[in-house]
Amino acid sequence: MDKAISYLRILFHILILLLIILSLYPGSILGFLLYGDFRLQPQITKDFLYISSQHLYVYLLVSTLGFFSYLRDKKFNLVIIYLFFLSIILEVSHLVISERSFQILDLTSNILGVLIAYIVVLIYKFWRK
Repeated sequence: MDKAISYLRILFHILILLLIILSLYPGSILGFLLYGDFRLQPQITKDFLYISSQHLYVYLLVSTLGFFSYLRDKKFNLVIIYLFFLSIILEVSHLVISERSFQILDLTSNILGVLIAYIVVLIYKFWRK
């Protein structure tokens, strides 16, 4: 396996771990680091019409990295399923985590981020032929 692909995979798994920690922690770790308050959530950009921009950006980034790092691997289809289920499970878990709230906009954005990344990879694979 190419050394660059190995590094991409390591980065992908580190980002997945960070995503899980940030999603499951009861409160905002980033809010604490930036504002000194676990109740404040940093806002990178305004939300779109029915989409949480932050969730879209995060899942788009992580999914694109994951898809490209496993593009030529037998596990590619497994990564697709994993990312879709992770995007759903992490948001649904907010139903039971104190200080967190489930929001359908966030869930939609998570899934949309994975879907857009998947479409980008499909286009790349088509043009690469």
